[in-house]
Amino acid sequence: MDLFDFNDNEEKAKPLAERMRAATLDDFVGQKHIVAEGSLLRRAIALDRLGSCIFWGPPGCGKTTLANVIAAQTNGEFIKLNAVNAGVADVKKAVERARDNLKMYNRRTYLMLDECHRFNKTQSDSLLPAIEQGTIVFIGSTTENPYASMTPAIVSRCRVFEFRRLTAEEIRGALVKALQDRRKGLGNYAAQVEDAALDHIAETAGGDLRTAYNALELAVLTTPPQSDGTLRVTLADAEQSIQRKALSYNEDLYYDILSAFCKSLRGSDSDAALYYAMRLIEGGCDPLLILRRLVVHAAEDVGMADPDALVVATSALTAFQNIGYPEGLLPLSEAIVYVCEAEKSGAVKNAMFAAKEDAVRTRDDAIPAYLRDVSYGSREMMAAREKYLYPHDFGGWVEQQYLPDSLKDRVYYAPTDNGFEKTVKDLRRQKKQK
Repeated sequence: MDLFDFNDNEEKAKPLAERMRAATLDDFVGQKHIVAEGSLLRRAIALDRLGSCIFWGPPGCGKTTLANVIAAQTNGEFIKLNAVNAGVADVKKAVERARDNLKMYNRRTYLMLDECHRFNKTQSDSLLPAIEQGTIVFIGSTTENPYASMTPAIVSRCRVFEFRRLTAEEIRGALVKALQDRRKGLGNYAAQVEDAALDHIAETAGGDLRTAYNALELAVLTTPPQSDGTLRVTLADAEQSIQRKALSYNEDLYYDILSAFCKSLRGSDSDAALYYAMRLIEGGCDPLLILRRLVVHAAEDVGMADPDALVVATSALTAFQNIGYPEGLLPLSEAIVYVCEAEKSGAVKNAMFAAKEDAVRTRDDAIPAYLRDVSYGSREMMAAREKYLYPHDFGGWVEQQYLPDSLKDRVYYAPTDNGFEKTVKDLRRQKKQK
């Protein structure tokens, strides 16, 4: 056995998801809004002029893979760190190496930082000057919203690319390719995978290609050959490999049950809503999907008539994420009953749509001078600021114009007489009478 055999064995030992990583943009799966022909990112990569950027999106959607593709197609050096175990010393070492590359060889250095949201302020500050001066090209990868989880100074110097969950069609295509690939994939097994099995893995992977690859590999490797020597992966094998059973209803019935669940919430029938929720779950639907719909309905159909409905719904979502199935069904059921029995109002939804329409259509959005930021601007602006009436100087509320002149008479939120909204209505009336 020679060195090449060892290398080949090491490659075979890697998980399918690692072996099937795209090496070029043409092989890259999904994210067409980012890597399509003629896109900004694709042009920057082709010209080797990519600036610092952050890849933000859910797991398994291609963030690390795209960073590796960039590394393979640029002439610079590529350094990869993980924010979980990298410290300030590792950053400084990478920056020094990048500085030497730039001075001695006029060569750019790309620093790929996985889980970049895990960097604290001290670690981020050690990286900031190198990004600012162009010593390194920073590529951060994160599943968390960088605007909320990362140091603003880093984010402001990077272009943020938002990755989306892969579609079932994109994942299915990648699985078919893996089954046919004899060098990196599962082609040597000559496995015959039922269409229903492929569909199930693709649909239940939740947009995560890594999860889909792992499930397919497990199904193929653990399915024994039949008497004729063929290896057939059935729907039952796929269900076990991805640990989620197929829906016990067709697609049309699924959407019908989901629609009935939503309308039962809106119609305040907790018995019907509970039944349809359990019908969905027992049929194979992810309870998190139901919980997300519940959170939306708490704001859309209950709204300010009972603001606690949103609190209960989001608490149930958090509880299920931490507890899981089956105990997590208890807070789910409690939230369904609460949202159903709560007073209903669509006033918040109506206000949102009306404000959104004006925000799109209205061009004159001149903010009244006395509401503007006074940390900059002319003396005239500073003088106008003196006209601002500070509400706490008037007992908490004072009448003054907040909307631009072109919209000053617009009313978006009109509370009803339902639940807490009647209190809001009365409070508004009392303010006007002062």
